[in-house]
Amino acid sequence: MNMKEVIANVLAKNVKLGKEDIEKFIEIPPNSEMGDYAFPCFVLSKEMKKSPVEIAKEIAGKIKGNEFEKVEARGPYVNFFLNRGSLAEETISKILKENDNYGKGNEKGRVMVEFSQPNTHKAFHVGHIRNTSLGESISRICKFLGNDVIRANYSGDTGMHIAKWIWCYTNFHKDEKLKDDESWIAKIYVEAVRKLKEDESFQEQVDIINRKIESREDKDINRLWKETRKLSINSWKKIYDELGTGFDVHYFESEVEKRGKEIAQELIKKGIAEISDGATIINLENYGLSVWVLLRKDGTVLYSSKDLALVERKFKDFKLDKCIYLVADEQNLHFKQLFKTLELMKFPDVDKCRHVSYGMVRLPTGKMSSRTGDNILYSDFMKEMKEYAKEEIKKREKLKEKELEERALKISIAAIKYSMLKQGSSGVIVFNKEEALNFEGDTGPYLLYSYARARSILRKAKYKNKKPTIDKIKDNEKQLTNEMDRFPEVIRNSYDNLSPNVIANYAYQLSQGFNEFYHSNNVIGSKEEQFRLTLVDCFSQVLKNALSLLGIDAIEKM
Repeated sequence: MNMKEVIANVLAKNVKLGKEDIEKFIEIPPNSEMGDYAFPCFVLSKEMKKSPVEIAKEIAGKIKGNEFEKVEARGPYVNFFLNRGSLAEETISKILKENDNYGKGNEKGRVMVEFSQPNTHKAFHVGHIRNTSLGESISRICKFLGNDVIRANYSGDTGMHIAKWIWCYTNFHKDEKLKDDESWIAKIYVEAVRKLKEDESFQEQVDIINRKIESREDKDINRLWKETRKLSINSWKKIYDELGTGFDVHYFESEVEKRGKEIAQELIKKGIAEISDGATIINLENYGLSVWVLLRKDGTVLYSSKDLALVERKFKDFKLDKCIYLVADEQNLHFKQLFKTLELMKFPDVDKCRHVSYGMVRLPTGKMSSRTGDNILYSDFMKEMKEYAKEEIKKREKLKEKELEERALKISIAAIKYSMLKQGSSGVIVFNKEEALNFEGDTGPYLLYSYARARSILRKAKYKNKKPTIDKIKDNEKQLTNEMDRFPEVIRNSYDNLSPNVIANYAYQLSQGFNEFYHSNNVIGSKEEQFRLTLVDCFSQVLKNALSLLGIDAIEKM
């Protein structure tokens, strides 16, 4: 039980308000002179028929307990000053006992998180890293709180972009050997888009190939599609290994095309869909959601009908309690149309579906695009990041090449993931390599450095884990303890809102608190050495847990 819960329990005995409601109103004052926590009494004024100031005085006068050094009324607030010794003892004991499990929950749901979603025959670029990082972090948070988590990937392996790629390859590159090289694959797609823009008459040839891919009628086209599809999928394996993610199930559009077309026909029979100018559509204008097209005029299937088939399959395969989609905010309308259509179909699990949208990753020069090639390929990007990280490491330490490579990769991954996760998912990110890899400030390397510094102190002191004697506690020691005590509450907040940035921001605040404590206090050789070493140990454990939930590996040395 954290201190917020303790205060809620105490208040619940003195006011007519439930514990959960009380917790929502408890605040952290702007400075420590006003206490560690505060409860605003405005919410009780109507019920108690008194002014908030009177209520605050009345409540403060009633509360007694070893948990608090004092409780006082300040205007309409009840301010709680925690007992420093009791808080430190309880928090430290809990962290040392639970270690990697500190902050865990006991949810019992089955949650599917669909994320990453690269299309075959296109580039895996920096924009995909944000989606993959968000999805992996949300998956870890859901699992840490006790859920059975299924990581799902869904990739477009059919459709117009594939037809464009195959058209370009067969017409301009058929003598080239096929490669599982993302840059080679991406180059052909970009070339196809450019050539089609230069001569629109080519589009008719692409349309024919698209129909053949869907019908599987042409053996040569079908063979080429299968071979190049496999090469694309193989090129992702190294990327996912580096990013520390993996999938329990991988769905492909080709697997749901047939069922998608069947659903479109069923919706026509039910009067939900209609034929308009040869295409199959659902008119959602009465709901402010415009027209949703299910099938093209030529009968080929679009994302819409395939998504209807996919959601049906997900719940059939796994009997889910929650189905989370991580898809860019450019698709916000699409998901509103999908969920509204599921409502009209009376799909029983529509309320269990949640779309988490995120802003795009942009270059300083503007938006990235797979069509124009104005993007940074993952492989090129990681090579550049690792080289920069190596130079920073060399300034501090001389390492063998293998260890240098491994450490540079972990620092680069931390830099990238943290920069992608530290802000809310809805914001656009303009990625700046120099800022992300800075070893100071609000960055992934700063967090790794804070962890490594803590572990270095413990190694130097030959620290042994034992219960410390707790005497007088300084303000910065108390503040660090407070932050560590808040960790379970932070995870819950992040889980409820599907927002990893809550944990990312917490990790930065925690690290700042540790570094302020370290710079203000002599640890090794001090009278309070055992207590302070234990604080350092607990800090490193909590930060490690927070980093793990972000998909970042803590490292012992920078």
